[in-house]
Amino acid sequence: MFGEHGFFILACYGVSALALGGLALWIILDGRSVRRRLNEMEARGVRRRSAGRSDA
Repeated sequence: MFGEHGFFILACYGVSALALGGLALWIILDGRSVRRRLNEMEARGVRRRSAGRSDA
C-alpha cells in the first residue's frame, strides 16, 4: 500500500497520534487541576478581580 516506506510512514502517523493524544490528556488534566485550585481558593474567600466587589 505505501510501498517500501510503509513502515516509516505508519510509524510517523503512530508517533503523531500518540503525541496529540498526550497533549489532549495533559490539557484535560491541567484544566481539572486549575478548576480544583480555583474552587479551593474561592472556598477560602479569595475572589477573582473580574467577579466584582460586593462592598463597592
